[in-house]
Amino acid sequence: MENSLSPGLYIVATPIGNLGDITLRAVETLRGVSAVACEDTRVTGKLLHHLGIKQRMIRYDDHAGKGDRERLLALMESEPVALVSDAGTPLISDPGYRLARTARERGIAVTSLPGANAAVMAMTLSGLPNDRFLFAGFLPNKARAREGVLADLAEVPATLIFYETAPRLEDSLLAIDSVLPGREVAVARELTKKFEECRSGTPQDLIAHYAAHPPKGEIVLLVAPPGDEPLGEVDVDALLRSALEQAKPSQAAASVAKATGLDRKMLYARALELK
Repeated sequence: MENSLSPGLYIVATPIGNLGDITLRAVETLRGVSAVACEDTRVTGKLLHHLGIKQRMIRYDDHAGKGDRERLLALMESEPVALVSDAGTPLISDPGYRLARTARERGIAVTSLPGANAAVMAMTLSGLPNDRFLFAGFLPNKARAREGVLADLAEVPATLIFYETAPRLEDSLLAIDSVLPGREVAVARELTKKFEECRSGTPQDLIAHYAAHPPKGEIVLLVAPPGDEPLGEVDVDALLRSALEQAKPSQAAASVAKATGLDRKMLYARALELK
């Protein structure tokens, strides 16, 4: 059958766990392109086999260089090329940004097909405020850098969304407890799969739970916006004591002020009393 797709780049979202979440449009596009650029040909190969599609695959991952990108760009000038990630929507904490940007700069048509996205799904499951949210990708590996990112986002009036891995979950929860005290946190994992769960509570509650039930799989970590809970329900002394375990009174007061919206001077005076 003659290819009905125009030349260009087609960004195709794929399932994040449940293969039934592939869209009809995505299947038609994957059948109709001349090649599929993918992170891992083994992973994409399994999906294509499940869909009954035989397709040329070209590896394009985080290690791809300029030459790899140029070859794909040259191809999509005359042929339709799909870009997929191992799971979910490409470019969302996945390779592909430079490819899509350069294609646009060169006048190559870029089409994006909607589909599965772990961050958005976790947001709808979490029960946290969803009128405004900020996706911030993965937190840094190193403790100081991780805490720095959280401090930079402390005053953002929105639910914060991060991707995380199971081995680093406890470290991230500890950092949130220290830098953003008093915030409700949600952990969403195994999304669309048999053991899907979304658990919420304080960081300490979640640390205790996952110490007893070690998590597996990829994780979405969500943090409530500042001042989400009524101020009367906030245990200020508990927040200050927690912050004082790792910070000076002035720093503890500043972090609690950011988290609650309370007066920093008042908090500093109370921190000195508690110290």
